[in-house]
This record gives sequence, structure tokens and C-alpha cells, in this order.
Amino acid sequence: MPATDLDQIVNLCKRRGFVYPSAEIYGGFRSSYDYGPLGSLMLRNVREAWVRTMVQQRDDVVLIDAAILGPPAVFEASGHLANFSDPLVDCTKCKQRFREDHLTDPDTCPNCGSKNSFTESRAFNLMFKTQAGPVEGSGTEVYMRPETAQGMFVNFVNVLQTSRKKPPFGIAQVGKSFRNEITPGNFIFRTREFEQMECEFFVPPAESAQWYEYWCNARFNWYVDLGIPADMLRLRAHDADELSHYSAGTSDVEFMYPWGWGELEGIAQRTDFDLKQHAQHSGEKLDFFDQATNERYVPYVIEPAGGVNRAMAAFLLAAYDEDVINDEPRQVLRLHPRLAPYKVAVLPLSKKDTLTPLAKQVYATLADRYMVDYDETQAIGRRYRRQDEIGTPLCVTVDFDSLEDGAVTIRERDTTNQVRVPIADLETEIRARLGF
Repeated sequence: MPATDLDQIVNLCKRRGFVYPSAEIYGGFRSSYDYGPLGSLMLRNVREAWVRTMVQQRDDVVLIDAAILGPPAVFEASGHLANFSDPLVDCTKCKQRFREDHLTDPDTCPNCGSKNSFTESRAFNLMFKTQAGPVEGSGTEVYMRPETAQGMFVNFVNVLQTSRKKPPFGIAQVGKSFRNEITPGNFIFRTREFEQMECEFFVPPAESAQWYEYWCNARFNWYVDLGIPADMLRLRAHDADELSHYSAGTSDVEFMYPWGWGELEGIAQRTDFDLKQHAQHSGEKLDFFDQATNERYVPYVIEPAGGVNRAMAAFLLAAYDEDVINDEPRQVLRLHPRLAPYKVAVLPLSKKDTLTPLAKQVYATLADRYMVDYDETQAIGRRYRRQDEIGTPLCVTVDFDSLEDGAVTIRERDTTNQVRVPIADLETEIRARLGF
């Protein structure tokens, strides 16, 4: 059964080194988190799984890495300076601040219960502003990007010329974004600093509807293929009043979090809004000439955009399970092998020097291909449980018989089944069981 309580995952993440509260020794920094040894590996695995699907296995998408800081002109053209804001109200009694569109009762403060105590709604821009250079002033203002998308739009012509692609083709990017959220919360679901996986897929205008449908299905299935049960996901089309200023239609891949349905990824029909806006504000042409049809046009854009951190949270929640093995309760993360922080754990049965050289040799052989853990502390049963709890798919046990027969024992996380395998065949057997 998946986790039904967010605290199950929060506690596991802290205890096992997935996620720590940021600046914890100073009392913490609200809604900021540091990713520990296992969390860092899992975040990397989510990124790599996305790049593998979106870029490596396709011949029509290329990868870039654009700057985080940008001049105001970029965000004026994109509409973020004028439109990227939330409606904000303050309670005059308790002084708490709320998003007006998140209030269950617009006349009652959810904190103190006061009636009709809210101030007039005002727009609150969500972008972080800073200065570039040693002297402050209006000419040095820059913004930290609220999304990775604009770096792909302003590089459209560069990528078009250097990659020799033509529509339909995509530009993909994974990177940090920053939003000054008024109400962050729910662990790593909504934070002010987060990581996005976005693709801007440029298509001939007449093909935008079919590509929108294609990407909605493809992105939904990506989460299913990596282990989230389909009944914990849904594809929800936005109502007209939800649409962003650039969108002609958007659908969200949503996940059933413990607090309800929440967005994992949005697939938006951005039309030609962004390229036309940047062309108008920069004075540069951002279009495509199709020599086959002798036609010049501004491509439409389909944008699948998801969060690395949100995806990690969903994968953890969906993978969490509790069962009983040999009359003992067990917590286990049934993570897809591509997402698991460690693919294999090498566990010598004893810390005795007679086993260490062979165990280290096995570790070195596997570590050349996989991220491998090595653990020789505590009883072997407790070490198995530890690896189960952090999601390691396979354990390799080196015992005293290994010195005689040149074989080791492979134990599977999900079934706890064990099989004896010659060390000479170990890497082939591991590859077959993991699938890569």
C-alpha cells in the first residue's frame, strides 16, 4: 500500500538521509530543504530518467542549460512582470497573509476565525529580484527565473541553426527555478526554490492539436512506466478561468497525494505567444522557413513541464509499503530500479578480514557500472531491512562459502527471494534483473 500519511515519508526521508530541513541547526528556513546522500542520488535519477526519455531516446529533442539570472526585458516580453502574480489579502486581526483564491470562505480568516477582517486584494509578484554588479540601481536589476522556459524561447534561433533541426522538434532543459510563493508547504511539494524538467516542442501551427494530445498521453505514461499506479494519477484539463495568459489549453498530470490531488506536470498549448513576444521586444526574427513548402511561419509550442522535487515526492509516496517478513514488520520502498538511490548493496556476512578483500572486489566490479552501497555493520538481517527501507532493489551477500565456491547470494528487495550466483556471472545477472 502506498503511504497514506505524509509524515510516513517525511520521517523516513529525515531518518535515512533523503531530505533534511535547510539550516536546521539555526532553527530551519521555512519551506527550504537540503537533499542528503540518498535524496541527492534520487533527484539525479529522476532527472536522468526524464532526459533519457525526452532526449536520449528521441531524435527530435535537444538539451540546453540556460542562465538562471535574466534581464527585465526577457520577463517583460514573456508577461511575467505584468501577469505573474497572486491575489494577496491580510487579516487585520491576526496579521496573517493568505492567497485570496485559496480561501475556502472569502469572508472568514482560516487562522483566527474573524469575519470580514481581510484587506482589499492586491497583486503580489512571485519573482525574486536582485542586483547585478557592485552598484545598486534600476539599471542593475535582474530577476531569478520563475521557470526554465524563457531560456529556450530566446535561444530558439541559436538551437535551430546549430542543431539543424526543424519543426516538429523540441528544446529540453532541467534546472532550478525560483518563485516567491506566499503559501509554500506540504514538504517538498511547494517550495520557493525548486527544479523543473521542461520541454518546448515547436510544431507547425496546423499540427498543434495532435501534438498536444500526444504529449498529454506520453507524459502520463512516463510516470506509470516508472512505477506509479495508474489509479493514483489522472489527467485533468484546466477550466477557462485557470488558464495562464499564454495558454490556449492546458492539462495537468495530477497525483493523489495524502492531502488530495496535486499537480505533477502541466502540458500547455502555448501557441506562438512566446516567440512573437520575444520577436517584438527584441527586434529579432524568431520564425522558421520551410523550404519544402516555401512557407515562413512562427511555430506553435506544446510545453510539457514537470517538477523534479514533486516527482520525487510522488515516487516516494507511491513506492512506500509496509509488510511482514518472518513475523517481523518491514518498511520498504518499492522504487523502480532506475529511481532507486543505490541499485545494489554489497554486504559481507562478517567484518572479518578474510571476507573484506573479496567483498571489496565485488563492490569495485559493480560500482564501475552502478551506484552501489557497501555495508558491513550489524547483523545481516538488519542490513537487509535497511536496504529495503531505502529502496535498494538487490543485495549481494559475500559469505565464507564464497571463498570456496566463488559464488555470492543475490537477494531481491520485493520478494526477499535469494539465489546463488557465480561471481563470474554476477554482473550479467544483475543487469538482467535490473533491466539495464
